[in-house]
Amino acid sequence: MTNSNTNQFKDWNNYYNLIIKGLKVFLFYLSVLSLCRVIFIALLQDYMGADAGSADIWLALFGGTRLSIQTAGLMTMVVGLPSAVAAVFSRKGGKIIFKALSAATAAVTMILFFASIPYYHQFHSRFHQMLFNTANDDVYALFVSLVQEFNLPLRLAGALLVAFVVWWLLNKFIELQFTEHLGIKGKLESWGKAGVWAEKILVIAVFYLVARLVFFGGSLSWENSVSWENAGITKDAFLNEAILDDYQAIYRGYRMNGRLLSSEGLDFTPQQIQELAAHMVGKNPDSNNLEDYITRRAQGPQIEKPKHIFLIVSESYANWPLLDKYKNLHIADGMRSVIKEQDTAYCPAFLPNGGSTVSAVTGIVTGLADANLYLTTMPESFEAPYPTSIAPQMKELGYDTTMWYAGPATWERIEPFVLSQGFDHFRGKGSMPQNATGSVWGVDDEYLYQAVLEGVDPEKDSFNVILNVSNHSPFNVELSSKGFDSQQVIAGLPEEVKGDAELINQLGHFWYADREMAKFIKAVKEKYPDSLVLVVGDHAERYNIDKTPSIYERYGVPFIITGKGVTPNLMIPKAAGSQIDIAPTILEMIAPKGFKYMSIGSSLTRHNTMGVNYAVWFTRDYYGEADIYPLQPIPIDANGGAEPMDVLEMQIYCDTVRSISWWLPKYGNILDESLMEAKK
Repeated sequence: MTNSNTNQFKDWNNYYNLIIKGLKVFLFYLSVLSLCRVIFIALLQDYMGADAGSADIWLALFGGTRLSIQTAGLMTMVVGLPSAVAAVFSRKGGKIIFKALSAATAAVTMILFFASIPYYHQFHSRFHQMLFNTANDDVYALFVSLVQEFNLPLRLAGALLVAFVVWWLLNKFIELQFTEHLGIKGKLESWGKAGVWAEKILVIAVFYLVARLVFFGGSLSWENSVSWENAGITKDAFLNEAILDDYQAIYRGYRMNGRLLSSEGLDFTPQQIQELAAHMVGKNPDSNNLEDYITRRAQGPQIEKPKHIFLIVSESYANWPLLDKYKNLHIADGMRSVIKEQDTAYCPAFLPNGGSTVSAVTGIVTGLADANLYLTTMPESFEAPYPTSIAPQMKELGYDTTMWYAGPATWERIEPFVLSQGFDHFRGKGSMPQNATGSVWGVDDEYLYQAVLEGVDPEKDSFNVILNVSNHSPFNVELSSKGFDSQQVIAGLPEEVKGDAELINQLGHFWYADREMAKFIKAVKEKYPDSLVLVVGDHAERYNIDKTPSIYERYGVPFIITGKGVTPNLMIPKAAGSQIDIAPTILEMIAPKGFKYMSIGSSLTRHNTMGVNYAVWFTRDYYGEADIYPLQPIPIDANGGAEPMDVLEMQIYCDTVRSISWWLPKYGNILDESLMEAKK
């Protein structure tokens, strides 16, 4: 390395020029990505829904620009870092590498953009998981199709021509001396040393700000960062797709495909599943059609058919705060008061479908247990509803079905997933009140419930699944403004955690979720007295007072039913279950006698006394780990005199629920070994 090159490290002007050049490249790429988004919306505006207005378009453009800050930053690094390193050894070499990399980046960016238009025409989506299935297709046939149907040579030529213009403009843009044209540099130089330092501080501050925005995805902190999973902030599906730039869309497809490939499923033979399914319903295993084993007939309504049904799936709403030993915390007083009412039934032995919100959504929506399949990424989930899905069966009873979600429609592909599984409507963050506060995950619970109360059509029978988000990190609800009494909670805590501010804040968010849920239930009963409300936690195991909680306290969520016609004894005395039992419980409560439905789970108002998920199992008296052979029951009440349980029957139940939930979405209704071979 020569002395002149070594001296570059000591010269502030070199750093200044490098930073300025990097900021120019970043700004240019961000502008290109934003302009592409505007053109994308303009060219494909016919795909916008009738309800989308100018406010939604501006929201999409703003959200998209925030998301593309990270993309532009990464593009700048790809182009700038190698050329900067090369320039240390050879300025000419650095310039050549910069021009080559910037040309390649422009070409790739424009090719992707030109391809995104016909891609959306074909799939009604920006680049997604299907992009990574190309290797499984007939590549030659695909190439011919691209040439003949989508004018590949012409589009490619157009993309490369525009890429050349973009590349030329980038180099011209870099040559512009903004500070000199605006007189800023000269003014700073006239200040002498103070001006030099002011210039340094200003440049470093701008660089730091941009770097932070890039690192946190269009935000200054993680709490409000934007990613492909939470970018769907409008109420229009097309605009939510337009928010993604092409690179973010490809990354989404890559991540979703990775989740699909990591879902290996289970290992049962068709014969084993047939025997297990037959045992579950007390039939002979003489049919290889699963529908013969999961078809049920309702025994007749237990309450008068409600006009409206609301199923609240509450974020991290565990059962342990409802236990008597924790009542002095006063974080669950709202639902405690609901449970005490004579029109309410409560099951304290209930399990989530899995350890995440998406597992709860898939379990409740499809009626399928967690079987190590990522249902929101499987193509089969978007072809037709599974026979056990709840929405089509509620529609048979005359209900208009809606999924209400406080967060973005793009999270886990929730909007296309629930619509593909039979829901009539999806209402996400874009449908929430405009003055709503919230976090990166969605609006605060009170605004979600406001939207539901205002959005339900009083003239239509409706079934509404409501998924809230406030009781979730980053736990940023303004609790003090909501009336949270932290001292009351602290008074009920053990001495060793009274000073744990983080835990107290988390408990405060549980209190908020509980209070808003109780307020919503009260409002529903006043506005729609002939309604039914069900409450279940999406999962537990996020935080506990006890550092080593029992399986029962760690995993359990409450299942609560309240409304007209409900009594405390509605569920059988030993009722227990999991989220796949919610649909049959509702159907057995309201469906006419003989109504045919399909379900793997069964009703807690009839005979269900067992619950199982990916990790554990529950009865009313015992719990245990599901993957220990033989099962080892642990009594919920160590001092109680519970009757011994049938361990073998629980083992069979675990295997039955899991095996059917694995086979049905992966291979269909027919149990046939050849289907497994065909899928390999």
